[in-house]
Amino acid sequence: MSAAYEIDTHGRFDIACVPAFSDNYHWLAKVGDEVAVVDPGDGEACLTAARELGWTITRILNTHWHPDHVGGNLRVKEATGAEVIGPTGEADKIPGIDHQVDEGDQVSLGGATADVWHIPGHTLGHIAYIFGDDGLAFVGDTIFAMGCGKLFEGTPEQMHGALQRLAGLPAETQLYCAHEYTLSNGKFAAHAFPDDRPIADRLAATQAARDEHRRTVPTTVGEECATNPFLRANDAGEFAELRVAKDRF
Repeated sequence: MSAAYEIDTHGRFDIACVPAFSDNYHWLAKVGDEVAVVDPGDGEACLTAARELGWTITRILNTHWHPDHVGGNLRVKEATGAEVIGPTGEADKIPGIDHQVDEGDQVSLGGATADVWHIPGHTLGHIAYIFGDDGLAFVGDTIFAMGCGKLFEGTPEQMHGALQRLAGLPAETQLYCAHEYTLSNGKFAAHAFPDDRPIADRLAATQAARDEHRRTVPTTVGEECATNPFLRANDAGEFAELRVAKDRF
């Protein structure tokens, strides 16, 4: 197994981080003999990682249609024959989609099963794959470490509801988001809540990690409930004010 890729182990899962573009993280998730690649914007990077790890990609899981998440679908599918799974509401924008899923559906990987959640806000059809029995979730661009996705298509009500739903998962749940945004998110959080010690401490730890080129993802539901400013919004109005402030920060 190559030492070039960091591997997280969660129960039945081995998860490899594949950095791409300026700040994307693609994820290779292995359970038994099955391997899913989550949101492969850069197909060649994902294929290279799988080859070096000795893994064979069997499934492609897309959370939403943005090109930095689906741009590599066809390259991976061509090379491996992997089945492309993506959101029903965005099927016409998902290259190579074979199987459409939405709220209430399930997706299997090896012996693991994910519940599909529809969590609109960033895009209207955005979904997450919640592997509840294994304590992890692939959440795309809905929630980030200390932040959340921009509202490109959805409403504050939708995003606030999606974030609160994710916050209701067990505190130890590992959240695999798709970007390394923690430092900039942390700086905004410290600006919005200047007297908050947990936020200040996490920002300092994040700065130290990034100074050493260490990734800060995945995060956990517990960490986000403690330090993510967007989870502190009591309603969609408060959330909208924070999101506008972050966009202007």
